[in-house]
Amino acid sequence: MDIFYNKNILESNQEIIFSADETKHFIRVLRKNIGDEITVTNGKGLEWVGLISSVDLKHSRANKLSATVKSRPAENMHIAISPIKSNSRMDWFIEKATEIGVNEITPIICSNTERRNLNMDRCHKIMISAIKQSKRFFIPRLNPIVSFNDFIDLNSNENELYLAHCHKMKKNEVHELKFMSDKIIVMIGPEGDFSIKEVELCIKKGVIPISLGSNRLRTETAGILAANNFFIKKHILRS
Repeated sequence: MDIFYNKNILESNQEIIFSADETKHFIRVLRKNIGDEITVTNGKGLEWVGLISSVDLKHSRANKLSATVKSRPAENMHIAISPIKSNSRMDWFIEKATEIGVNEITPIICSNTERRNLNMDRCHKIMISAIKQSKRFFIPRLNPIVSFNDFIDLNSNENELYLAHCHKMKKNEVHELKFMSDKIIVMIGPEGDFSIKEVELCIKKGVIPISLGSNRLRTETAGILAANNFFIKKHILRS
């Protein structure tokens, strides 16, 4: 099953008209033609299935066979991560976080953050590509960039807010955490890590400090490892 994305599609749509670029992709690349089924999502849980009814050089059409709106997963994994200096590494994180099911991503500006901007349109395109690749029907929420202090002020009342850092201080090992709630937030720092002051502020606010292991990880690797631990533990609890 190949999934296409159309942000404007609704469950009630009886027909979809695809652009020339989209038509070229599913005809030339995916070898689809008139009479073939096609699945489309709006990234908000909709699974719209249609039958390709016409194809030409300018556009193509599909007529509705069925439409289902899926419920959001109970698990809500939110990664707050410092923007990574390397575009390719940040792209990789956005892609993999989307593929494994992270629900929300917030870029946070910390003391040691080197890059203080992010191309949101580029990130959104990567997310769209990732849900199509991984056959998912929800696009993660990508929040605007926010300062470390503002993020703490906004989220310190959450029951499960974690801070992953590398300083030699008392921390909980991530593999030992229970993740009792279905909604958790993990904060991942920049290449130079969170500052001591930032860590101390978090602890004062009730944020739980955690270790992701003895190895020093790149920012994007740390984010994926934290998310993966959460989903594995939730899967075990459901089994």
